[in-house]
Amino acid sequence: MFKGQKCLVIGSGISGVGAMSMLAHMGADILLFDGSDKITQEELEAKVPRGIQAACYVRQLPEELLSQIEVAVLSPGVPTDIPLVQELRARGTRVIGEIELGFLAERGRVAAITGTNGKTTTTTLLGEIMKAHLGAEKVFVVGNIGNPYTLEAEKTAPDTVTVGELSSFQLETVDTFRPRVSAILNVTPDHLNRHHTMEAYVEVKERIAMRQTREDICVLNYENACTRDFGDRCPASVVYFSSGRELPDGYFLKGEEIFLAEGGRARPLLNIHRDMNLVGICNAENVMAAIALARGLEVPMETILRVVKEFHAVEHRIEYVATKGGVAYYNDSKGTNPDAAIQGIRAMSRPTVLIGGGYDKESEYDEWIESFAGKVKWLVLVGQTREKIAACARAHGFDRIRMADSFEECMRLCTRLAQEGDAVLLSPACASWGMFPNYEVRGQVFKEYVNGLKE
Repeated sequence: MFKGQKCLVIGSGISGVGAMSMLAHMGADILLFDGSDKITQEELEAKVPRGIQAACYVRQLPEELLSQIEVAVLSPGVPTDIPLVQELRARGTRVIGEIELGFLAERGRVAAITGTNGKTTTTTLLGEIMKAHLGAEKVFVVGNIGNPYTLEAEKTAPDTVTVGELSSFQLETVDTFRPRVSAILNVTPDHLNRHHTMEAYVEVKERIAMRQTREDICVLNYENACTRDFGDRCPASVVYFSSGRELPDGYFLKGEEIFLAEGGRARPLLNIHRDMNLVGICNAENVMAAIALARGLEVPMETILRVVKEFHAVEHRIEYVATKGGVAYYNDSKGTNPDAAIQGIRAMSRPTVLIGGGYDKESEYDEWIESFAGKVKWLVLVGQTREKIAACARAHGFDRIRMADSFEECMRLCTRLAQEGDAVLLSPACASWGMFPNYEVRGQVFKEYVNGLKE
């Protein structure tokens, strides 16, 4: 497809490495560029997979090369409005992302999931359902979940299914991408430092369905204003789920039961307390979305429900860690924005000492603070946003706040503040950057500290 074409890969993370591997198989002439001032020429060259030839450039791309580049593949972390990308587009260069590149080699069916929150749980659950239905060797789980699409796409076949978790960053650069089934779980303010406006963020999320037709399915959350509104404009056949009301068609939560309604007639599928290992209304929504997606891929309901009943929480998402001294510790490090962190608070059934703060994505914290009522007894803040969050909390009348200068100090404060019968919840409402390389490391440090506590 790109044989003999000069292809520029921008970004040298796992997505960039995956893109290089696929382009090499296609016979492309590869250039690798990384604009970070933290990487050396030698370090960049070391990231090129063995057996692949790529010319590497750090921080500055020679002007004479720009006119030669025919295709540019952006890694998700590369903003589409940086001068280099704008210059390439002005020259007529085809600009795509790693997800689009992977899809060009896709030969099977695709299920794609996006949303501000819940993506990883829903993607992982759907992947397990599809493996139970087709066999593990015929299912590929890719995307924002940590496995580049480009490392798996060439393994696909007409009888395989690719399940993709797609971030807004990845959706910015799709073009021909068309999943058989898609889902937008919710859209709430996030990454506004990248997308600048809420309208732009919403538009990017909706791109997951832009190439779908009525032959395809898009699963949407009826209780989210953005996704409900999109249902009227969506080019695919829409299936709704709701945690707040009964629907004449679709999936809904009533009391403790998840129902499937068809033609105005509803039947119960499972009890969220008795039949699920996941906690919280947010996870009931994730389960309903996964069921709808799996049914769209023609999986028998018996198989779906069996897997749902066996499924356990994804690491770092309202994950129970341990009980020490009568205090239950929960790791929700993946709660990297206020809306996700609200779901973490809602899932708590004990008085909670909450850990918040981190990197500032220009979020607003008012709704998160308002969700504290009756749940949060102490708020322990750390990181870049701690003063901003503290000011917001005090403006809402919440002043049971402690500040920490380090994550270790934060944990010591929490263990002193929590009493028997309480919970300690790491659900920061902020990204981890600045203190940790990612939310996984933050969550792992939290778990190691907890597991090191004496009974």
